[in-house]
Amino acid sequence: MSNQVETDKFINDLDRVAQVRADISSSLSNLAETINKAELAGDYSSGKLSLERDIEDIKAASKNLKQGVFRLLVLGDMKRGKSTFLNALIGENLLPSDVNPCTAVLTVLRYGPEKKVTIHFNDGKRPEQLDFQNFKYKYTIDPAEAKKLEQEKKPAFPDVDYAVVEYPLTLLEKGIEIVDSPGLNDTESRNELSLGYVNNCHAILFVMRASQPCTLGERRYLENYIKGRGLSVFFLINAWDQVRESLIDPDDAEELNGAETRLRQVFQANLAEYCSVDGQNIYHERVFELSSIQALRKRLKNPQANLEGTGFPEFTGALNTFLTRERAIAELRQVRTLARQACNHTREAIDRRLPLLDKDVDELKKRINSVEPEFNKLTNIRDQFQKEIISTRDTQAREISESFRSYVLNLGNTFENDFLRYQPELNLFDFLSSGKREAFNAALQKAFEQYITDKFSAWTLTAEKDINTAFKELTRSAAQYGASYSQVTDQITEKLTGEKVRVNHTTNTEDDNSPTWAKWAMGLLSLTNGNIAGFAMAGAGFDWKNILLNYFTVLGVGALIGTIISPILAPIYIPLLGLGVGFLQADQARKQLVKTAKKELVKYLPEVAQKQSQTVYDAVKECFDSYEREVSKRINDDIISRKSELDNLLKQKETREINRESELKRLKTLQEDVIYQLQKIEAAYSNLLAYYS
Repeated sequence: MSNQVETDKFINDLDRVAQVRADISSSLSNLAETINKAELAGDYSSGKLSLERDIEDIKAASKNLKQGVFRLLVLGDMKRGKSTFLNALIGENLLPSDVNPCTAVLTVLRYGPEKKVTIHFNDGKRPEQLDFQNFKYKYTIDPAEAKKLEQEKKPAFPDVDYAVVEYPLTLLEKGIEIVDSPGLNDTESRNELSLGYVNNCHAILFVMRASQPCTLGERRYLENYIKGRGLSVFFLINAWDQVRESLIDPDDAEELNGAETRLRQVFQANLAEYCSVDGQNIYHERVFELSSIQALRKRLKNPQANLEGTGFPEFTGALNTFLTRERAIAELRQVRTLARQACNHTREAIDRRLPLLDKDVDELKKRINSVEPEFNKLTNIRDQFQKEIISTRDTQAREISESFRSYVLNLGNTFENDFLRYQPELNLFDFLSSGKREAFNAALQKAFEQYITDKFSAWTLTAEKDINTAFKELTRSAAQYGASYSQVTDQITEKLTGEKVRVNHTTNTEDDNSPTWAKWAMGLLSLTNGNIAGFAMAGAGFDWKNILLNYFTVLGVGALIGTIISPILAPIYIPLLGLGVGFLQADQARKQLVKTAKKELVKYLPEVAQKQSQTVYDAVKECFDSYEREVSKRINDDIISRKSELDNLLKQKETREINRESELKRLKTLQEDVIYQLQKIEAAYSNLLAYYS
């Protein structure tokens, strides 16, 4: 299939998803408005049904859908051709992609009716608007300068947070937002910003280069920030056409086949572990050999050009399938579940209200008093779940902070072996030559920083797995508590109305009669509002990873390096100064360096373990505290709304005569209107499923 066919299909599918999003968002908005109007009218009839939480959740979901985009994060080291790839993808020479300049600020590319660049600052300054030429001139730097800044651990533009590039492109208009990161390095502020996007994007496009297969820096980044985190990553091996150009005889088919085969083996050996979902190997759906410069040249000459042979048709097709089928349908399924919940809550509230309209004040009071024991049971369920969350919190915070403490204290035991992988960049002759000592110092510090970063990242991954396991246990508990809660609320309805409640016996947790708070606690609903560059986050359910990230960046590279590296560098240098410059002395110096480094490192490890383990404890604790606060609030809201629903009716009965016939008609109309909006949502969702099936 040609690239134009794939591109057209991608655009059409994005357009279809955008239309379904808009239709469902509109229906959700109408649903919220319908319920809200009925609640206001209740003040002048039998009283409100206390559906405030449903109205709030539906409005949030509608807003998220309306603003929703598919966010793609582009990662890659310098000179991998990221900007060339992006220009080829969008079909315009938009981002700086000359041989020399490197994009020096994180850039968010999104749709806008006019071409515009807005620079957002982190020091309180008002955003600055620029034209494209000034943006390219002011915020791109030479690779040599970029490398120098990286070695010095300095950002190119310390006062800049990110840039937003708005452009009237069809791909962007149909709901794609692209985040272009400046490059891979280990500065604390860069990692904090990039990781914020890593956790809040729909897919990562990791750009590599065929002529530099899986460098140490790329492998380290993947191990430290991508591995084991359940992220969706597309690996784009750029400049594949240069494999042929690098051969002695570019026309030798056998030599070309051998070179390409060897390259593919290298990439597969390094990337296969990142291309597995639920034990299934999806390597060929995630790794693509691209020739971005060839694709860009063709598209600039002819936007409808056939890009066969550049890898773009295959990549575009895979990205389309992932975004418009897998991610879009999962997102819309959550919204459908929320709409069903709101419809059920409204129907149940009406079913409770109708039989009570005929009761006088005394009988109503009697029935309300009769369900007080059941309300106490609901409170007990809340307290039990709350107690379990807090117990889990205390156990996890204690065990994970202790594991951090033990991990740090044991670093000395493996330091000599672990540090070997960082030594090749250390030229000891540079230290022994006074003129190059400064360069050696910088290389040594960088080696230590990489060592600390890698060790810390390895531990963090283990901690995340433990926390994830704990939350999975809590979701199972939420399902059990939710089932018990529903049994009690059914008992309340039966006592109030004198009628048996029809129970939904479905085995699908999305469609069962679990309360909304339980579905949220189980991760089936995402009602999160994010603030990454102004759009809702891509993640679903409770977002504990970002809470952890905010804390762990505090104790990350900067904190550990500041505590460990500076004090131990000076003692390392002293024994080296007494050695000569011969080969044997250099070998001795290398051994002496590691030996002295270990000795000095071990001195400071207890201090780091003690001090930073408290930060770890606080981070883990806050993850579970945030979860507990939201769960408890949602349960409290539900209990209060159920009581208010009854109190509202009693108050109206005590103060006015309720016209039964008009109230029956009003509530029947409400139920019909709510069902009508739900049917529109169901139809939009089903039609999208049918289209892709």
